[in-house]
Amino acid sequence: MFIDRTKVSFQAGNGGNGCLSFRREKFIPRGGPDGGDGGRGGSIILVSSPVCQSLGDFKYKRLIRAENGGQGSSKKQTGKDGADIILRVPPGTVVKTFPDEKVIFDFERIGLQFVLAKGGKGGRGNIHFKSSVNQAPRRSENGEKGESIQVILELKLIAFAGLVGFPNAGKSTLISKISSAKPKIADYAFTTLTPNLGVVDFNQRRLVVADIPGILEGAHQGEGMGLNFLKHIERTQVLIFIIDVAPFNPLSPLQNFQVLEKELTLYHPMLLKKKLMVVANKIDLAAENKTAIEDLHVFCRKRKIPYVEISALQGINLGQLKKMLFAFYETE
Repeated sequence: MFIDRTKVSFQAGNGGNGCLSFRREKFIPRGGPDGGDGGRGGSIILVSSPVCQSLGDFKYKRLIRAENGGQGSSKKQTGKDGADIILRVPPGTVVKTFPDEKVIFDFERIGLQFVLAKGGKGGRGNIHFKSSVNQAPRRSENGEKGESIQVILELKLIAFAGLVGFPNAGKSTLISKISSAKPKIADYAFTTLTPNLGVVDFNQRRLVVADIPGILEGAHQGEGMGLNFLKHIERTQVLIFIIDVAPFNPLSPLQNFQVLEKELTLYHPMLLKKKLMVVANKIDLAAENKTAIEDLHVFCRKRKIPYVEISALQGINLGQLKKMLFAFYETE
């Protein structure tokens, strides 16, 4: 199951208590204090790893607790440190406070590490409190409490380009043709219920493309898949608008693009500051729709938006599409 948002509580380990002890051996009277320190509590550490694709490992874990430090003991022996818990999260995971959702840390690439909850320090044994005026201290420290925190983990996929369009525009078919991704494809709306990532190869280069579930008018207010998946295009560098130009749609190709553009603007105005590309799909079915398609083409030419006509199903112009997409990649 693809999980991209969950709430989890974390409890780092408490530090062990210091020991109050005196050396007691034959022939050594007044041996003095020898109480050791308590061990450090285990910390909770998050690491972004390419092995993880979703937050499913956290979905049913209400509380993740690290090990407490061991108690100090006599003969100056320090207690055992509590084991750290190292948890892997997908790159693109954002850690937010709960309930106000302020960003604590952003795993914007692979290999980042963040100590989410720090283990408590171990308490000092009575050996540390010996002085010239107090040769037999009867004092030791308790260990510190480990940090406790409740957070929201939210995943925003990392991909170079994101495919956006209405349901059934052909996004899943396209990503299955230009990459090795195997999304669900069927002749009805909302076949894509989770984002799909595909690696596209071209002339010994490669990049990642995300197939975002279909957007409806009102998506910025939660209509359809709405806010659940609009967030996944925030990290992309290029937005590829997939426009269904078959003549069966109530909206013209140009109106189709304008509605999508409006929804993205209302969700986050900065999205349209990204590089844009328009792909007119199902051109093999569009013989009766040439004028409407030309209106979209002229609009893109005036806005200087790269434009290409394809048929994902028939494989028409997919090479040209890849060439245009990698031209964006080379300018980064």
